[in-house]
Amino acid sequence: MKRRDTKDEKHLESVYVTEVESNIDFRDKDEALRLVGLEKANSFTEEDYAKIRRKLDWVISPLSAAVYFTQYLDKTALGYASIMGFPVTGQGYNLVSLSFYIGFLIWVFPSMYIAQRLRLGKYLGTNIVVWGAVMMLHAIPKSFGPFFALRLLLGMLESCVAPILILIISMFYRKDEQGSRMAWFYMMNGVAGIFGGFLAYGISFIPDRGFAPFKIIYLMLGAMAIAVGVAVLLWMPDSPANARFLSKKERITAIERIRDGQCGTENKRLKKEQVVEALLDVRTWLIVLATLLTNIPNGGLANFTNIIVKGFGYTTKQTLILSTPGGAIGVVSALVCGWYSDRANERMLPIVWSLIPTLAGAAMLVGLNGTSQKGALLFATWIVGTYGSSLAIIYAYNASNTSGHTKKVTVNALTLAAFCVANIVGTETFLPKDAPGYLPGKISILVLLSAQLVLCFIIRWTNIWMNRQKICKLEELKRRNGWSDDDVRREREKAAFSDMTDKQNPFFVYTD
Repeated sequence: MKRRDTKDEKHLESVYVTEVESNIDFRDKDEALRLVGLEKANSFTEEDYAKIRRKLDWVISPLSAAVYFTQYLDKTALGYASIMGFPVTGQGYNLVSLSFYIGFLIWVFPSMYIAQRLRLGKYLGTNIVVWGAVMMLHAIPKSFGPFFALRLLLGMLESCVAPILILIISMFYRKDEQGSRMAWFYMMNGVAGIFGGFLAYGISFIPDRGFAPFKIIYLMLGAMAIAVGVAVLLWMPDSPANARFLSKKERITAIERIRDGQCGTENKRLKKEQVVEALLDVRTWLIVLATLLTNIPNGGLANFTNIIVKGFGYTTKQTLILSTPGGAIGVVSALVCGWYSDRANERMLPIVWSLIPTLAGAAMLVGLNGTSQKGALLFATWIVGTYGSSLAIIYAYNASNTSGHTKKVTVNALTLAAFCVANIVGTETFLPKDAPGYLPGKISILVLLSAQLVLCFIIRWTNIWMNRQKICKLEELKRRNGWSDDDVRREREKAAFSDMTDKQNPFFVYTD
């Protein structure tokens, strides 16, 4: 391996860059190898890495948070509209609600494989701008059909958000940093819940002079989405190899700091063998099942919580303002679970902790159903939302436990497809005939999340078992090849950006 002195044209500073071997097929390897070699050729201190992390946090985290804030508001705007003059009610409302997830399900796989070939930040920003326009169009229709079609389009356009954010976090951050970074953007669900409640509350005071209040909600949120989309187009990096806000030396540092995690950055080729491995990996289907169990409740609660609270006997204005404490609890839950996930290097146990308050709240909603204890029922609707943090940890689980770019794309798409199916099913657990108590929907929350508790320990045990298998296989490789500790270190460095899957890479370590 040779070295050459190159200059960063923007900052005019000299940096050493490894000249990678001429026989490397970049189409088959990680894009990071265009900047760094198969082995480390530069020494960086933890202070260097911390400086880069802080710089990443000032750009990626705010943009990711803004995207998720906008997405959640736009996705749940229907919940506010439902009590602010929305013209579609009953089963028609249910169908309009689930059409978002149908569109999401239809487009999530094509969207992710398109994104793999394109620049992630630009593709994400374009989708956000377009869905902002679609949001604003919600102010025009007056009947079921156009609302169904617009929600369908909205679901298609928003399907790329979570998978792309997962990929970006996994490219730029170490495994023990990913849980908290996922939580930083996921907590915006709670922030958006607070903001949306106060926004809708304020708009509810505007007199209806032939222009229903729900239309104002859609116009404002649509304009906000367009602004966020433009910001993402301008500043969201596509990968460490071409992050414009980093100098060339800083880009190399950003890549080297994630080398030991063995997750790589990206590869533009769709590799069929990695798709097959993802489909045959038992862990893929365990996480898909976990996503289903934790998000069927979400399908009902996201769209029916305001209706349920109003059914306790509160007015429309009271309902809007009383929804905000639940958002605050969601923010705290996401932050605590993300922090603990990284601190303890765990993924499944934080999910268990997030489910306990939800189960308690659901039990209260079932046990007190039909009673006049409004205060206790309202408190139950606030704490029942802590389960939402589990999805952020599932995102972190995928980022930390999958390598091979096509496999990562596939697993993320399957996870989000399961999210869609769960929300479609969840919407149908809260049926008009069960109003205003919706007892079957509340019981389903108890049953499904109890099953999820058990599944968390199964997934955790599976990863522990696979790590033990990895240790045995690595010892066998060392014995067979006569590797010293230095040889193992060099081979580990070479494997980091080879775009191998987690199963192919003997140095990959799963996070419990």
